[in-house]
Amino acid sequence: MNAQHFDLLKELVSPSYAAQAEQARNSRSALITTLLSQRRLPEKGWDDASIRGFLEELASFDTNNFLGNVGVGEREGRIYSALVRERHYGFTHGIGRSGDVMAEQPKAAGSSVIVQLVRFLALDAIRISGIKAAKHCCVLPSATGLTMSLVFLALRQLRPAGKYVVWSRIDQKSCFKAIGSTGLKPLVVELRMQDGTDALCTDVAGIQRAIESVGAENVVCICTTTSTFAPRVPDAIDEVAAIAKAMDVPHVVNNAYGLQCSKCTHLIEQGCRTGRVDAFVQSTDKNFLVPVGGAIVASSSAALVDKVSELYPGRASMSPLLDLFITLLSMGASGWKKLLEERKANATWFQEQISATAAKLGFRLLKVPSNRISFAVDISSLASLVEGNGAVDVDHLTFLGSALFTRRVSGPRVVLCARPSPAAPDDPAGEGGPPIEVRGQYKKTIDGVSFCSYGAHADTYHCCYLTAAVAVGASREELEAFLVRLEAAVQDYRKGAGRKDKEKDKGKSTEQNIIPVPAAAA
Repeated sequence: MNAQHFDLLKELVSPSYAAQAEQARNSRSALITTLLSQRRLPEKGWDDASIRGFLEELASFDTNNFLGNVGVGEREGRIYSALVRERHYGFTHGIGRSGDVMAEQPKAAGSSVIVQLVRFLALDAIRISGIKAAKHCCVLPSATGLTMSLVFLALRQLRPAGKYVVWSRIDQKSCFKAIGSTGLKPLVVELRMQDGTDALCTDVAGIQRAIESVGAENVVCICTTTSTFAPRVPDAIDEVAAIAKAMDVPHVVNNAYGLQCSKCTHLIEQGCRTGRVDAFVQSTDKNFLVPVGGAIVASSSAALVDKVSELYPGRASMSPLLDLFITLLSMGASGWKKLLEERKANATWFQEQISATAAKLGFRLLKVPSNRISFAVDISSLASLVEGNGAVDVDHLTFLGSALFTRRVSGPRVVLCARPSPAAPDDPAGEGGPPIEVRGQYKKTIDGVSFCSYGAHADTYHCCYLTAAVAVGASREELEAFLVRLEAAVQDYRKGAGRKDKEKDKGKSTEQNIIPVPAAAA
């Protein structure tokens, strides 16, 4: 309603009541005015009624919602189910055009406004998290792996002679497959043990050697990672950025869930300021608590971000952007900062608690100080010696994963590793211990490249372990319950649970040595 409408209301109700109603309406209009003019996260999150009213008004700008509109094209935003229409607030045309996913959509002015606003809000959230060097971003309706592929393709067009991606190993399939899906060849740089810890860290010199082995002009980019499962730690983004700058090679960072961790954001900030970071990609669901399906490409330069947007073929779904838009308006800057602070406090608390629980169970929390999201516990003491050959049989350790799942715990991973030989310099204890019986499941081949002890981020590691993460949104109550249920699962294991099943399956091959705990059924 506009000012004229409220003047007319005064003829129907008391002028004082009409004035009061106009003030209430103006207070909500002021939120929109501030958003459109400042183009950043509101300091305080909006209430649901304000968000819903704004969305309904924006939806009315799309042609499918025009009163009396007649559509005679092949795509006119028609929706059969009222439930589907309500779910999408009437935004049915999608985003972008065939030439650019971020371009304005002629039939959807309201949707186009959201596309631009969510870019500003996401960029503000990235800067609040600690990456002040970020100047431009786009939000794409594709998860992290596919978005990484688009970034690689964009760089390949800018460097037509390039055939290789120098990749610091992380045993997570989507990023590696993103390289192969673009027709590029990975140059895998193995990690190294970090002195005085149990951590696996970046072989910075190895990255430089990999570039030199094929020539810098033939490298499309270096790909590093921040957020990762322990005992791997975030790559040395700042040091790699210095190499990228010196050798004139693009540098892309997989920052999947790194926005929630100040350690990860600081590394990217330093890399951008002192070296070269062309782009960093982060997941919307892992950082902002929305459904899976979106990712943010951010950079200090607009050129690559625009190039990635132009590569996306055809229109795209509005849903991931709409989810993020609603969430960021609801969260506000204060809500985002609170989530970051709570996660950091929970991680500090959890590290102390899981260390105590591990000691109580006869385990050891691995020393991985630079990973402040994921924690790993050495569970090798549960392994049993195989009669006759002195080898350690660890296959049955995966029972812990299923035991936790039956206790409605999702997320932990049991990782089985081949131990280095006694003389291996990577053995931090200086002794190899009994050899681990290595079978086919320890080896995995992805896009023609074979990895040993896949899931461990290295061909060999000195123990088998269980990982758990303290991610944004996790509550203290959840973490406490996990520790209680972990104790119960270990106690059941020591009483022999799972052994009979293990004997039944002996000799059978499984696909891999990582046993993720699936999400519990609703």
